[in-house]
Amino acid sequence: MRFQIPQFIDVEDKIFGPFTLKQFIYLAGGASVAVASVTFFGLFFGILISLPIVVLALALAFYKINNRPFIYTMESAFKYITKDKLYIWRKEERKEEREKNNEKKYSSLVVPNLSKSKLKDMNWELDVKKKEDKKLVNS
Repeated sequence: MRFQIPQFIDVEDKIFGPFTLKQFIYLAGGASVAVASVTFFGLFFGILISLPIVVLALALAFYKINNRPFIYTMESAFKYITKDKLYIWRKEERKEEREKNNEKKYSSLVVPNLSKSKLKDMNWELDVKKKEDKKLVNS
């Protein structure tokens, strides 16, 4: 038995001409708001009121951010606005305290001392590694 595997499952079907069902609903909604506002408020005020809604409808239908539909960006913005936020308060240090803390940091800095034997060991290790590197390059 052979089965057909569905392909292009992430592409929506074009139902109304070149538009998908979602695009058609957004555009029809924007157009109906524009017609209703021009009918009720007259030409000037109708266009003034319906212009932002028509622009939003066009953005919802066609505009993509990072190859994702604009509705996802609106959803994320709405969640960001409505959810609680965590504010972390950090006490600002005064200038004298900062200077005092900087002095403590530098005064507690410990520099290790190398004995002669330790220095010889490190030198020998470096010499051995250099010789091994030369052998690898030459071979």
